Amino acid sequence: MATVNPYLTFHGQCEEAFKFYESAFGSKVPFWGRFGEMPPMEGMPPLADEYKNHIMHVSLPISKETTLMGSDSLPGMGEYKNGNDFSVSINTDSREEALNLFTKLSEGGKVTMELQDTFWGVYFGMWEDKFGIQWMVNYDDPEKVQAH
Repeated sequence: MATVNPYLTFHGQCEEAFKFYESAFGSKVPFWGRFGEMPPMEGMPPLADEYKNHIMHVSLPISKETTLMGSDSLPGMGEYKNGNDFSVSINTDSREEALNLFTKLSEGGKVTMELQDTFWGVYFGMWEDKFGIQWMVNYDDPEKVQAH
């Protein structure tokens, strides 16, 4: 069954915010993924040096059931402002469940990243639903996933 977690988007303050959240919740971030670690992507310009240390992905375990996740936004990733600077992130138990939820919840909305296998080893997609809510779906294939 899918689990649902909040995913927060920042404008360069993600690391600062998650260090604050670590102290508040008393837990530690196991992995800080940075944009500078991404492989070059076809059709994308090289990443400016000023963004290489920004956070691409971070997750902070809050409880057995809940993880607080986040990232920094980059120019061209959409205009984030208060109100749309978070997403609902769904972690599924199978590719089929991920595809089913992606298909149903994105109906009538706008897909911002097609559901696909990613370089970090997960099956992942993003969209805005027909009500303007930001969503992500993620399947961690146990045979492919790296620490994140």
